[in-house]
Amino acid sequence: MKTIVWNENLRAHEACVATIGMFDGVHRGHAYLLQQLQEEAHRLALPTMVITFDKHPRQVLHADFQPEMLSTYDEKLLRLSTMGVDECVVLPFSPSLAAYTAHDFMQRILGPQLGVKLLLMGYDNHFGCRKEDVFDDYVSYGMEMGIDVRQGRALCVDGTNVSSSVIRRCLQQGDILRANDYLGYAYSLTGTVVTGEHVGTGIGFPTANLHPDACQLIPAPGVYAVKVMTENAEEQKIGMMNIGCRPTFDGHQMTLETHILHFADNLYGQRLRIFFVRRLREEQKFDSKEALIEQLRKDAEAVSREMNDV
Repeated sequence: MKTIVWNENLRAHEACVATIGMFDGVHRGHAYLLQQLQEEAHRLALPTMVITFDKHPRQVLHADFQPEMLSTYDEKLLRLSTMGVDECVVLPFSPSLAAYTAHDFMQRILGPQLGVKLLLMGYDNHFGCRKEDVFDDYVSYGMEMGIDVRQGRALCVDGTNVSSSVIRRCLQQGDILRANDYLGYAYSLTGTVVTGEHVGTGIGFPTANLHPDACQLIPAPGVYAVKVMTENAEEQKIGMMNIGCRPTFDGHQMTLETHILHFADNLYGQRLRIFFVRRLREEQKFDSKEALIEQLRKDAEAVSREMNDV
């Protein structure tokens, strides 16, 4: 896949079949849309193009907005590169771009610059600054400009149309199994190991305290079975992650602490990637340190059993 970062002086592109969207997570619903894109491209004997953005539009429109993304920018491009798409055009989102109506965007960019002859829209997609524009309006604008606008079919799994919003809700509820099913892979967080309060070490369960990369969605508080990829590692390790405030120790600050089973190396300052497999339980306050330790032993046993079944 060839990646192009758009600018106003971009040379006119050859004719293509395109789709546009944030493509956060590049999940199964996206894969289904891109499959339809390839079918249309084959029918017209044209190359395929994905048009996406370098950041969430609301980050530009609202300075205090903190998006909860399913993937980083680099992860998104990497996943798109495995989808059989010929080109990816990245639009650096800016206030000037945000001011475009759908009509202007199609007339100035999609048609003359990017050469779009057929635009395949996601079933719930919207673009342009006019919120009142709907799919029929895009079709009408396209007819003026020689762009055939069509609507892709949604991927329906067990009665649910798969979308990034649905997956976010699953993660916010701690429903990792359903989120991973909709994603088509294990949801992950990437970050740096920072110094914590060494509470885990004091009770025999040392943890890596993760400072996640900005804008990533943090799943619901609780204890999770996870797989861990450390720097320069050739294989994933298994562990359990606690997301929460350590209520047994009257904690108040949210932490993401991972105990890696059968592992004792120093990870401070290293980059980790945590893959979520299943939520074991909610975070809870125990009556004593001993009761917490006993539960952590049970959690570790559950993780070992879980990973043997994966």
